[in-house]
Amino acid sequence: MTDKLKIAVLMGGQSAERGVSLATGTQVLNALDSEKYALYAIDTATGLGSLPRRAGVDGEDTAVTALTQLPQLEKAGRPDIVFIALHGPGGEDGTVQGFLETLRIPYTGSGVLASALAMDKVRFKMLCTSASIPTPAGIVIKKSESARRRRAEIEIGQQLGFPVVIKPNRQGSSYGTRLVKEPEDVAEALKDTFRYDDTALIEECIQGTEITVAVLGNDDCVALPPVEIIPKHEFFDFEDKYSLDGAEEICPARLSEEDTKEAKELALECHRLLGCRGMSRTDMFVTEDGCIVLETNTIPGMTPTSLLPKAAAAAGISFEKLLDLLIGYAQEKK
Repeated sequence: MTDKLKIAVLMGGQSAERGVSLATGTQVLNALDSEKYALYAIDTATGLGSLPRRAGVDGEDTAVTALTQLPQLEKAGRPDIVFIALHGPGGEDGTVQGFLETLRIPYTGSGVLASALAMDKVRFKMLCTSASIPTPAGIVIKKSESARRRRAEIEIGQQLGFPVVIKPNRQGSSYGTRLVKEPEDVAEALKDTFRYDDTALIEECIQGTEITVAVLGNDDCVALPPVEIIPKHEFFDFEDKYSLDGAEEICPARLSEEDTKEAKELALECHRLLGCRGMSRTDMFVTEDGCIVLETNTIPGMTPTSLLPKAAAAAGISFEKLLDLLIGYAQEKK
C-alpha cells in the first residue's frame, strides 16, 4: 500500500481577503479525499483557533491536523504539495510562492513572476498593451501625489469622463473599489482606495456583458466555459461575489459562438502571457466591439459561490476532480 500524498493547505493570512481565504481553505479541506491525501491545515496568521474541522471518511468528526506557522512545514514531515488557498497580498502576489521555491516544496498555482504581475493591475495592463490585448482606458494616481489628488476629478473628467471605476492596484475581492459617477465623489473614493494600496487605478466604466473565463493547465492548457455575471448592484462588488443571494451567474454564458471563441482565446493568451501555471481566471466585458480584459486572477476563489468551480462543473469536472487536477499540475512543475 502506497503512502498518502501529504498536502498542506495554506489559508487565512493577514490580507483584507482573510475571510475569503478561510472559506476557500475550508472548502478545499472538506473536498480533498482523505483516503488519498494526508491533510494539514495552516493558518499563516492566527493558528489553531480559526481552523476548520472536517468529517472523517467513516462519518466521525475528526480534527484536521493543524499547524500555525510556515516553518512548521518541516515538523509535519515535509509536505509533498502545498495547496495555496491564500488570497490578496502576502499569498497571491508571489511572496509565499518564493518562500516555497526556496524550500523546494511544490505548490499549486502560478510561480513568483506570474503571481506578482497578475496581482499588480497597472503592470498587468502594461503587459496586455504590449501584446495588443484590449483593456479599459485608465490613469494611475499615487497616494503621495498630493497635487494630482486635489485635481483628480479634473484630470479624470478630461482624460476618461464619467463614470469611472476607482480601485486599489494590488487588492482583490473588490475591496476599496468604487463606481464613481460624479466628479464630487472622486476624493472620497480615492481616500477609500488608499486604505488598501498606495496606488490607485482609475478606469473607464465599460458597458457590456460581464464574464469571466477560467483556464486550467500548465503548458498544455484549456479554457473552461465562460461564466456570465449579472450583478445585483451597480458593479460586481464584494456582496455580489460572496453572498449566497448575490449576483446571478450563468454558465455557459449567453454569448454568440464568435464572442465565446474570442473570450476563451483571450483568457488563454493572458494565462500564457503571464506564465500562469495550474489555473487562472480572467475577468472581461463583452462589448459591441469585442472583449475587453479587466484582470487575471492566479488564485481564484474556491468558496461555495466561486466562479472557477462553477465553470469546471459546466465542463463536467467535479470539485473533487478539480482539486486533484490542480495537485497534479503542481507535481508537473520543473
